[in-house]
Amino acid sequence: MRLTRTTPILALLLAALPLVANAHTGVDGAHHHGFITGFLHPLTGVDHLAAMVAVGLWSALTARRAWPDLLWAPLGFAVMLLAGAMAGLGGVQLPAVEPMIAASLLVLGLLVLTQRRLPAFAAAALVGVFAVFHGIAHGQELAGESAAAMTLAGMLAATVVLHGAGIAIGWSLRHSHRWLPRLAGAAVALFGVALLGGLA
Repeated sequence: MRLTRTTPILALLLAALPLVANAHTGVDGAHHHGFITGFLHPLTGVDHLAAMVAVGLWSALTARRAWPDLLWAPLGFAVMLLAGAMAGLGGVQLPAVEPMIAASLLVLGLLVLTQRRLPAFAAAALVGVFAVFHGIAHGQELAGESAAAMTLAGMLAATVVLHGAGIAIGWSLRHSHRWLPRLAGAAVALFGVALLGGLA
């Protein structure tokens, strides 16, 4: 993928997103009505948005080759997000959901900042653990809604799109402007720290 003139601007906007973020739970008043609303939900919860894009960024920046290295972490996150959401819909309760979501931003931000490479299964497992908590939060918000399945499908589709956006940005910056994703990673990590501080 070739670097375009707009790519650095997109990366800078990504880095600034956490500065205008809201907390995850209840950001949309827990009103979900089908696929479109489900698709838009992760885009209005900036902590979820930042986590999704960070997973894609990290994957692209640390991949040894495009296939299949780019897919391990995003696939692990998407699968475990779905598993967590289904568990939440079923009434499963986990402790420290919000602190774990905040911690996911801290860890993912640091991974983007340092561009630390992990073995494929380790990368998928690491992000998958955090994805369960993101999924539980979404599932609990959807519990009891008649359109829960379609809303969840929309959320999962948005997650894949956000992973793709992160991958596209990261892949285009692999050989130039590498400070831009590092700046984005630092911003996501600081956002995680701020959320953790607010929960203390």
